[in-house]
Amino acid sequence: MKVVKTELENLGLHPEIVKLGEVVLHESEKQLDKDKIRDIFSKHGFELLDDKKSHTIEKIKSTVIELIHYQHVIEHKKLSHLIEEKIGLDYSYLSSLFSATEGITIEKYIILQRIERVKELLVYDELNLSEIAWQLGYRSVQHLSHQFKKVTGLTPSHYKTIKEDKRRPLDEVN
Repeated sequence: MKVVKTELENLGLHPEIVKLGEVVLHESEKQLDKDKIRDIFSKHGFELLDDKKSHTIEKIKSTVIELIHYQHVIEHKKLSHLIEEKIGLDYSYLSSLFSATEGITIEKYIILQRIERVKELLVYDELNLSEIAWQLGYRSVQHLSHQFKKVTGLTPSHYKTIKEDKRRPLDEVN
């Protein structure tokens, strides 16, 4: 996010908000050379999204990542309700759009992100499996273990013993 802010400031722009998947510019700066910004961002591996559907997809992804990776404890509320509240659109629409665009469901994307977070917490070795399950909003340790094995082919305890960081970058999870 710092790179994005710095690059925009180098262009003489003054972003009001820079956060995962979103930049808000002053109203007077919205008529700018998007191709120039697109070129600069692509050099850093970023992509400029300017159509509404692409923006909505990125907002879904960033919301899921924020909920799973950056909150201390996931609210024990359905993530679909949290996504719907955060984005302000009907979840069935969001789900259809996401599936059509990404080739997987939002639910599968959430599971994959949760498993990446579980891997991270297992590698850190600061929490036991019960605490990890509670923190990530799983109904039980068994539910977490079942999903983990289904996605990775390993049990959480076996993954923890191999002590290898087989995590993937968050933007490559799908």
